Amino acid sequence: MKIWFRMMADNHLLKDITVENHDNDTRTHKVLAAVEQMCRSFDLPSPIWLESNISDFKKNARVRFRSESFVEDIEFDYIDMQVLEEDF
Repeated sequence: MKIWFRMMADNHLLKDITVENHDNDTRTHKVLAAVEQMCRSFDLPSPIWLESNISDFKKNARVRFRSESFVEDIEFDYIDMQVLEEDF
């Protein structure tokens, strides 16, 4: 699995990272591990998965974590997470 994360503010890319995980783990565990790795890389707290995030991710393999997904104030507009490649 390959997941791309982009930190955006005012329609500009601030940071990005691509996380790959080819372990024999479940899709959910791979996604959560990728989010954890992104948070460490961007020095962020873990976002909260809201129902809207879960629904978007199930439909599109893509989600945006906006300010309401973080307990602390953020200095960007959102984190865009997109699955680029799935393991089958």
